[in-house]
Amino acid sequence: MIDTLQSWHEIVRSHDVEALERLLHDDVVFHSPVVHTPQRGKAITTLYLRGALQVLNSEHFHYVREGIQINGVDLIRWDDAGLIVDFKVMIRPLKAIDIVHRKMGELLQRLK
Repeated sequence: MIDTLQSWHEIVRSHDVEALERLLHDDVVFHSPVVHTPQRGKAITTLYLRGALQVLNSEHFHYVREGIQINGVDLIRWDDAGLIVDFKVMIRPLKAIDIVHRKMGELLQRLK
């Protein structure tokens, strides 16, 4: 079985997209802090998380506790095999959401 949180933290450190794809269930659901509807499937979830790793993962980003950053939280649910089946991102305050929305939008346009 996969140690999901350890694997996720290693992906955050390494930006290993192949490892990310291996960790996601085919039917994973991604809940963005700025997109109203849940995003379903490995391809779109990989795209969003790959973008987030680039936008948010800098020398200023780190996990203080399991999934908690000062202005955000990742709620991750996985199945019995350790594959991520649901990934929800919550960010505050509103100013931070606006900045993340703009930067993610710019990056996702380049990645598509």
